Amino acid sequence: MVVGVDGSESSLLAADWAADEALRHEVSLRLVYASLWHHYEGAVLATSLSRPGKQVMAENIVGSTAERVRRRASNLRVTTEVVPEEAAGALLRQGQNAFALVTGDRGRGEIAGLLLGSVGLAVAAGAQCPVVVVRGDKAGREGAHGRIVLGIGDTDGNSPAVRFAFAEARLRDCELDVVRAWRCPSHETADHPLLVGEPAQYHEGRASFLLDEAVATAERDYPDVAVRRVITEGPARKLLLRHSAVADVLVVGARRRQIHVGLQLGRVAHTVLHHAACPVVVVPRGAESASEGSTP
Repeated sequence: MVVGVDGSESSLLAADWAADEALRHEVSLRLVYASLWHHYEGAVLATSLSRPGKQVMAENIVGSTAERVRRRASNLRVTTEVVPEEAAGALLRQGQNAFALVTGDRGRGEIAGLLLGSVGLAVAAGAQCPVVVVRGDKAGREGAHGRIVLGIGDTDGNSPAVRFAFAEARLRDCELDVVRAWRCPSHETADHPLLVGEPAQYHEGRASFLLDEAVATAERDYPDVAVRRVITEGPARKLLLRHSAVADVLVVGARRRQIHVGLQLGRVAHTVLHHAACPVVVVPRGAESASEGSTP
């Protein structure tokens, strides 16, 4: 498991969360500090044999964070790495063979109260492995609720996100709320050729069918996981935010647009990454779930 650190309070909380999760999954933890200090201190490097100040600072940060993590989880194998690279790119490279990538919700240079930082958003949008953005209140970060929330979309049938959530719920021995929102378009009426009965009943029934279909395989594979189905009318992002207030983890799949520029995550993932009241896990489609044993 790889966690990005930079000395901020947010990254320290992320390291704490990652340490607990790595111990739970019996994988090692790597602390990574990435910075382009050599771009800013080139003149110093050219005239001095000593290490640049920013590099020394980075080494001190990862060293002190490693000590903090070892005090928290003495049996955990912890390694550190300081790389002269742009932070998001470095973490994405680390994530190519990672169990999961973990970041805080903002970095050292960002003002408290802002939304998710640029590094965390870029990592969540581009990583090949599950990405965890550690955010929310203390109860959620420390797993006090005993509940995981899984958001189900239109194409989430037995997806990596579904498998991740079930595996995580079994490992934590907690309940799993599977949430599916439905909407009744205002232009539809009861005489619509595809509708039988009231339009609302049709859309609610279809949402129930899609939820059942999405989790059917996982329920067979994880029969000991207690599942609660939640089917509610309204915008999915608002529904998930509401449920995140009583969750330890919120899991969503990554809906990435095939575009060459700009951000690639869908609206629901964007919203929960910015506003959820608990840690958010974004699981890319096509990637093996971290909980099912990808490479540490």
